[in-house]
Amino acid sequence: MKKQPDKKIILEDGEEYYGYSFGSDTDKVLEIVFNTSPVGYQEILSDPSYTYQAVVMTYPLIGNCGINNDDFESDMPSIGALVVREYCTAPSNFRYSVTLDEIMKKYDITGICGIDTRKLARHIRSHGTSKAIITYASKNREECINEIGRHEIPADAVSKVSRKSVSVFEAQDEKFRVAAIDCGIKSNIIRTFLKKSCSVTVFPWNTRAEEIINMDPDGIFISNGPGNPEDVTETIETVRQLSGRFPMFGICLGHQIIALAYGAKTYKLKFGHRGGNHPVKDLGNGKIDITSQNHSYAVDEKSLPGTSLTVTHINLLDGTVEGLENKVDRVMSVQYHPESAPGPRDCAYLFDRFVGMMEESRR
Repeated sequence: MKKQPDKKIILEDGEEYYGYSFGSDTDKVLEIVFNTSPVGYQEILSDPSYTYQAVVMTYPLIGNCGINNDDFESDMPSIGALVVREYCTAPSNFRYSVTLDEIMKKYDITGICGIDTRKLARHIRSHGTSKAIITYASKNREECINEIGRHEIPADAVSKVSRKSVSVFEAQDEKFRVAAIDCGIKSNIIRTFLKKSCSVTVFPWNTRAEEIINMDPDGIFISNGPGNPEDVTETIETVRQLSGRFPMFGICLGHQIIALAYGAKTYKLKFGHRGGNHPVKDLGNGKIDITSQNHSYAVDEKSLPGTSLTVTHINLLDGTVEGLENKVDRVMSVQYHPESAPGPRDCAYLFDRFVGMMEESRR
């Protein structure tokens, strides 16, 4: 490691953290958040939901498994930066093909290591997420704070990460055809559907309802993705027009979009949920699942009366809404990630529940 810190993070409130550069050396102003997952940094790095964000990894050692060719969650990682305590320069894993540093340089992902990530995560938890600049260590502090103040986090995150044309993924033993609206869909969601004998046609985020109706799918899926759900008005309107026509399943941002399409409201959490150990209670059977989560926004439970949506799951840490349904319209959604990657697999049964809805719809 270099003898003198050559990189630093300055938060919106003036807090400074000095460290060492790895990955891309590009200066960036981003929203800074933290993730408590002890494993799965490659999946986190390639999750489109982290667009325009700097992610602080609370697990202290990152990079020791390198990067392999199979675990990417998107073809073009769009995370802004990765902040770690200790970066491993010599990975040891039979699957790895390149180092984390190499892949971050390839996709212009800024990295900083050697800082007290525990202290930084606690600061974010206490004061909330904020903008931050990652820059060279000698840059003037006041200049950095002014630069942060001038910068606005873009509102085009979904349009940036969504595919530009329709893609088709065919299951070898196809039983159902799912139309997926891509707001930043993770690859493991598609892989999970294929394992359930569901072929998936993935549409860009701003596809009109008529195009999806013409496909006549067995079910509709609305994906995860980055940013404020209120920014994707085209997707909200499409979901509004599709609701009640086909069985529908939404995950994360898709869950929020469904809520907005039915007339509910969303709000930004103080520091979001990002990790692999959030307990969620299924109100239908009382079962508690340990879930993988990654979101900044939540559905406002007080806005649900009159929308025809009912709460199915709640987060036991803070009581936030984690699941919704409309049985008449055959709509279900969850705020967390049942496809994991990374995280526990307690909730994979939700894909089976959606398949059951499509089976029932055929009768």
